[in-house]
Amino acid sequence: MTAIDRGRLAELTAREQEIFIATHPKSQEAFERADHLFGRVPMTWMNKKAGAFPLYLESARGNRIRDIDGHEYIDFALGDTGAMAGHSAPAVVAAIKYRVDHIGGLTTMLPTEDAEWVGAELSRRFGMERWSFSLTATDANRWVIRLVRAVTGRSKVLFHSYCYHGSVDESLIVVGPDGEGMSRPGNVGSPVDVTETSRVAEFNDLEGLERQLAHGDVAAVLIEPALTNIGIVLPDEGYHEGVRALTRKYGALLIIDETHTFSAGPGGMTRTHNLEPDIVVIGKAIGGGVPTGAYGLSAEFAEKVLARTDLDLVDMGGVGGTLAGNPLSVAAMRATLGEVLTEAAFETMIETATVFTDGMNQLFAHYNLPWSINQLGARAEYRFATPYPKNGTEAHAAADAELEDFLHLYLANRGIMLTPFHNMALMCPTTTVEDVMQHHAIFEQAIVELLGE
Repeated sequence: MTAIDRGRLAELTAREQEIFIATHPKSQEAFERADHLFGRVPMTWMNKKAGAFPLYLESARGNRIRDIDGHEYIDFALGDTGAMAGHSAPAVVAAIKYRVDHIGGLTTMLPTEDAEWVGAELSRRFGMERWSFSLTATDANRWVIRLVRAVTGRSKVLFHSYCYHGSVDESLIVVGPDGEGMSRPGNVGSPVDVTETSRVAEFNDLEGLERQLAHGDVAAVLIEPALTNIGIVLPDEGYHEGVRALTRKYGALLIIDETHTFSAGPGGMTRTHNLEPDIVVIGKAIGGGVPTGAYGLSAEFAEKVLARTDLDLVDMGGVGGTLAGNPLSVAAMRATLGEVLTEAAFETMIETATVFTDGMNQLFAHYNLPWSINQLGARAEYRFATPYPKNGTEAHAAADAELEDFLHLYLANRGIMLTPFHNMALMCPTTTVEDVMQHHAIFEQAIVELLGE
């Protein structure tokens, strides 16, 4: 396999940084003026960047972004799934404008009829009978964790190592060197030692999962059906059937977080893999860019919760949020699910992602690179390892920050934007095969320069 010359990598990265700085003076000036922002950005994760400063947005439509220096990018990041419908999808914009201009009432603490339509559509897609809304999937995860603890009387939640469930405190646990749980490196201000609230097992490790469940204190297993924030780690054949069997054996509930895995199809992996969760969580993409999240409960679990008259589900019981389910978010969800991220749209998006994946595999093979790529419906992500890692710890070990930054920077300097957190490319309804071919041509240029060919 072809090895990477680290000296050459450093030289090329330095050159690309110079190009980036020279061609983005307005973004640099805006960043340097941002004295009143924590970390100089609206949200600290915006500092995850390959360049010397973040690009500043001027406008975005479909799968195109323009920065304030006038450069246009083919956007494969798409808000890290939040804009999977495409930026400012016309149907979503029309629904928002109608709500604002003709109806009014953006947040009223009153339900709208749109909410039942959205709940019914989510039930059709994911199979859960009862739905409630939040503003983020992180909130939805926090709330369902409270519900499962209340109903089961158990204190702990089990996760996969290097999972992604937003900033939920309980989820920031990984498998340590001794095979047991430890706080994820970099965890900020955890209220208690995460091992007091959580258990952890590696993805695709049924023996490890059973070993943790056997303690008898797990209220629920909360998992992504494929890991998505540490590469795309896919389940082995039979893995999910094993997870479901073990949760039932040990009396734990099963929560599936489809926030990123929604890319697998109109009903996420819950539908494509015929999963049988007790609860489904989703967010980001279903609002077409407007903040929203949702959780769906099986009829049986919903009845158990509602039967508990000792639980405050109305006021200060910890399940709620004044802005959750607001008319604007719900209108955006109805437009996104009803008119944009349709069955037909997913077919096209998945076909385009397949072209992306096949092309990357051809490049890896042609240049004899020890890299691999996995596809999950409309998204694909490469990792600097072959074969592709089978669990989160392996995927974390396969990261290469220097190489990743070079590739991201090289692509950005030539009009291609990838997700800054990882090497993920996501297709929206307006992404074309020509866009993919442009990415591949520039990616190949980067490889040729890196290898000195």
